[in-house]
Amino acid sequence: MEVCVLASGSKGNCIYVAGGGTALLVDAGLSAREMVARLQAAGIAPESIQAVLFTHDHVDHYRGIEVFRRKFPVRLFANEGTAAGIEQSCPKLASEWEIFETSSSFEIGGLHVEAFTVPHDAADPVGFVFDDGAARLCLATDLGQATPLIRAKLAQCHAAILESNHDYDMLMQSERPWPLKTRIAGRSGHLSNEDAAALICAALSEQLHTLWLAHLSEECNTPALALNTMRQALRAAGREDVRIEVMSQTRVSARLVF
Repeated sequence: MEVCVLASGSKGNCIYVAGGGTALLVDAGLSAREMVARLQAAGIAPESIQAVLFTHDHVDHYRGIEVFRRKFPVRLFANEGTAAGIEQSCPKLASEWEIFETSSSFEIGGLHVEAFTVPHDAADPVGFVFDDGAARLCLATDLGQATPLIRAKLAQCHAAILESNHDYDMLMQSERPWPLKTRIAGRSGHLSNEDAAALICAALSEQLHTLWLAHLSEECNTPALALNTMRQALRAAGREDVRIEVMSQTRVSARLVF
């Protein structure tokens, strides 16, 4: 399996996943021009993308899909709630969806996909597990709290992309309005660094070898804080062997094959 994070954060999210002869994107929250530019910067041909899967219906996860699909005829996958939400801004996509049920499994070419529910303030948000027959990747971003289901999905995987959105003290001391602070820190908001570290340690399996920290707040977090919080937790759990990468809003990640 191969993974490359093109962008991760509140200004746009897009992740490349390939395996079993299938290449797809999870979310399309950049402009179409920027998605093409970042794919090319990573050495990935945009025309090789066969499908786009959507986690939920917030604009930073679907911003560029209508224009991107005019040039590249990708298949579109979402659950009913997410598709309906995206259609409000992108009505031309109304008849184009391949709808999956939340908590279901399906195949896209050589990739087996499991969709699972996550707690976030969107219509019907999901995370995904991708399995190419040799490796399993769990993707869980935009979630306000850990759940037994999310822990179980993480425990099955060799690699994970997990939200580590904010440092709680930085959030509370920020100039953001109080309602926004409580939304972010709430049970349907975003995981703090400490929450993400606790979740990973609760879900640790011997097979986990790589962890990407995603959706960092530019105002209420730093890469160093997120990385150090996770490193300290894994060190205490005796798992300094786990590779940790911090994802960026502005920079394309390395392409990792596992």
